[in-house]
Amino acid sequence: MSDTAGLAPRPPVGRPIRILVAKPGLDGHDRGAKVLVRALRDAGFEVIYTGLFQTPEMIGRAALDEDVDVVGLSILSGAHLALFPRIMAELRRRGLGDILVIAGGTIPAADIPLLTEMGVAAVFGPGTPFGTVISFIREHAPVRVDED
Repeated sequence: MSDTAGLAPRPPVGRPIRILVAKPGLDGHDRGAKVLVRALRDAGFEVIYTGLFQTPEMIGRAALDEDVDVVGLSILSGAHLALFPRIMAELRRRGLGDILVIAGGTIPAADIPLLTEMGVAAVFGPGTPFGTVISFIREHAPVRVDED
Protein backbone atom coordinates (compact mmCIF):
# COMPACT_ATOMS: atom_id res chain seq x y z
CA MET A 1 0.00 0.00 0.00
CA SER A 2 1.33 3.42 -0.92
CA ASP A 3 2.01 6.11 1.69
CA THR A 4 -0.09 8.42 -0.49
CA ALA A 5 -3.24 6.35 0.13
CA GLY A 6 -5.93 8.29 1.93
CA LEU A 7 -4.49 11.72 1.22
CA ALA A 8 -7.01 14.06 -0.31
CA PRO A 9 -5.89 15.69 -3.55
CA ARG A 10 -5.16 19.40 -3.43
CA PRO A 11 -8.26 21.42 -4.32
CA PRO A 12 -8.03 22.81 -7.85
CA VAL A 13 -6.84 26.41 -7.66
CA GLY A 14 -5.44 27.48 -11.00
CA ARG A 15 -3.06 24.66 -11.72
CA PRO A 16 -1.38 21.78 -9.91
CA ILE A 17 1.73 22.45 -7.88
CA ARG A 18 4.79 22.05 -10.13
CA ILE A 19 7.86 20.45 -8.56
CA LEU A 20 11.39 20.19 -9.89
CA VAL A 21 13.38 17.30 -8.42
CA ALA A 22 17.12 17.63 -8.98
CA LYS A 23 20.25 15.63 -8.18
CA PRO A 24 23.02 18.22 -7.74
CA GLY A 25 26.70 17.47 -8.03
CA LEU A 26 28.41 14.19 -8.71
CA ASP A 27 26.03 12.02 -6.71
CA GLY A 28 25.17 9.13 -9.01
CA HIS A 29 22.52 7.46 -6.86
CA ASP A 30 19.00 8.40 -7.91
CA ARG A 31 16.73 5.48 -7.05
CA GLY A 32 15.22 7.30 -4.04
CA ALA A 33 14.65 10.44 -6.08
CA LYS A 34 12.91 8.44 -8.81
CA VAL A 35 10.66 6.69 -6.30
CA LEU A 36 9.77 10.05 -4.73
CA VAL A 37 9.02 11.52 -8.17
CA ARG A 38 6.54 8.69 -8.75
CA ALA A 39 4.88 9.21 -5.36
CA LEU A 40 4.56 12.96 -6.00
CA ARG A 41 3.02 12.34 -9.43
CA ASP A 42 0.61 9.80 -7.92
CA ALA A 43 -0.40 12.48 -5.39
CA GLY A 44 -1.40 14.83 -8.22
CA PHE A 45 1.63 17.09 -8.53
CA GLU A 46 3.28 17.95 -11.83
CA VAL A 47 6.87 16.76 -11.45
CA ILE A 48 9.93 17.43 -13.56
CA TYR A 49 12.97 15.26 -12.84
CA THR A 50 16.28 16.71 -14.03
CA GLY A 51 18.34 13.54 -13.81
CA LEU A 52 21.84 13.14 -12.43
CA PHE A 53 24.86 15.44 -12.26
CA GLN A 54 23.10 18.81 -12.22
CA THR A 55 25.04 22.02 -11.62
CA PRO A 56 23.52 24.89 -9.62
CA GLU A 57 23.18 26.81 -12.89
CA MET A 58 21.35 23.92 -14.56
CA ILE A 59 18.95 23.64 -11.61
CA GLY A 60 18.27 27.39 -11.62
CA ARG A 61 17.66 27.39 -15.39
CA ALA A 62 15.33 24.37 -15.19
CA ALA A 63 13.37 25.93 -12.30
CA LEU A 64 12.89 29.10 -14.34
CA ASP A 65 12.11 27.35 -17.63
CA GLU A 66 9.62 24.96 -16.04
CA ASP A 67 7.91 27.67 -13.93
CA VAL A 68 8.00 25.52 -10.81
CA ASP A 69 6.64 26.25 -7.36
CA VAL A 70 8.90 23.82 -5.51
CA VAL A 71 12.49 22.66 -5.94
CA GLY A 72 13.40 19.36 -4.31
CA LEU A 73 17.10 18.64 -3.97
CA SER A 74 18.18 15.04 -3.44
CA ILE A 75 21.74 14.47 -2.29
CA LEU A 76 23.62 11.52 -0.89
CA SER A 77 27.21 12.63 -1.58
CA GLY A 78 27.74 14.87 1.45
CA ALA A 79 28.32 17.92 -0.74
CA HIS A 80 25.17 19.76 0.39
CA LEU A 81 27.08 22.52 2.22
CA ALA A 82 29.11 23.21 -0.91
CA LEU A 83 26.26 22.97 -3.43
CA PHE A 84 23.12 24.22 -1.70
CA PRO A 85 24.37 27.81 -1.11
CA ARG A 86 25.22 28.05 -4.80
CA ILE A 87 21.80 26.65 -5.78
CA MET A 88 19.97 29.08 -3.48
CA ALA A 89 22.01 31.99 -4.89
CA GLU A 90 21.25 30.84 -8.42
CA LEU A 91 17.51 30.73 -7.71
CA ARG A 92 17.59 34.23 -6.21
CA ARG A 93 19.67 35.53 -9.14
CA ARG A 94 16.94 34.33 -11.49
CA GLY A 95 14.17 35.98 -9.47
CA LEU A 96 12.99 32.71 -7.93
CA GLY A 97 13.56 33.53 -4.28
CA ASP A 98 9.92 32.78 -3.42
CA ILE A 99 10.10 29.14 -4.52
CA LEU A 100 9.73 26.51 -1.81
CA VAL A 101 13.02 24.59 -1.58
CA ILE A 102 13.16 21.24 0.18
CA ALA A 103 15.94 18.70 0.47
CA GLY A 104 16.32 15.01 1.05
CA GLY A 105 19.03 12.45 1.38
CA THR A 106 21.80 11.77 3.85
CA ILE A 107 22.16 15.15 5.50
CA PRO A 108 23.47 15.21 9.08
CA ALA A 109 21.09 16.74 11.65
CA ALA A 110 23.85 19.18 12.65
CA ASP A 111 23.76 20.70 9.15
CA ILE A 112 20.00 21.28 9.01
CA PRO A 113 20.08 24.67 10.83
CA LEU A 114 22.65 25.91 8.29
CA LEU A 115 20.43 24.79 5.40
CA THR A 116 17.36 26.37 7.00
CA GLU A 117 19.27 29.62 7.46
CA MET A 118 20.09 29.71 3.74
CA GLY A 119 16.42 29.17 2.80
CA VAL A 120 15.85 25.42 2.60
CA ALA A 121 12.38 25.02 4.12
CA ALA A 122 12.66 21.36 5.16
CA VAL A 123 15.04 18.42 5.09
CA PHE A 124 13.65 14.90 4.79
CA GLY A 125 15.98 12.06 5.68
CA PRO A 126 16.01 8.46 4.48
CA GLY A 127 12.85 6.60 5.37
CA THR A 128 10.62 9.66 5.60
CA PRO A 129 7.10 8.56 4.65
CA PHE A 130 5.92 9.94 1.32
CA GLY A 131 2.82 11.29 3.04
CA THR A 132 4.99 13.54 5.22
CA VAL A 133 6.69 15.09 2.17
CA ILE A 134 3.42 15.41 0.27
CA SER A 135 1.65 17.08 3.21
CA PHE A 136 4.53 19.50 3.72
CA ILE A 137 4.47 20.54 0.07
CA ARG A 138 0.69 20.98 0.07
CA GLU A 139 0.86 23.12 3.20
CA HIS A 140 3.83 25.29 2.21
CA ALA A 141 4.00 25.60 -1.59
CA PRO A 142 3.02 29.00 -2.88
CA VAL A 143 -0.44 28.96 -4.44
CA ARG A 144 -0.46 30.59 -7.85
CA VAL A 145 -3.28 31.03 -10.28
CA ASP A 146 -2.67 30.80 -14.04
CA GLU A 147 -2.91 34.11 -15.83
CA ASP A 148 -5.04 33.14 -18.85
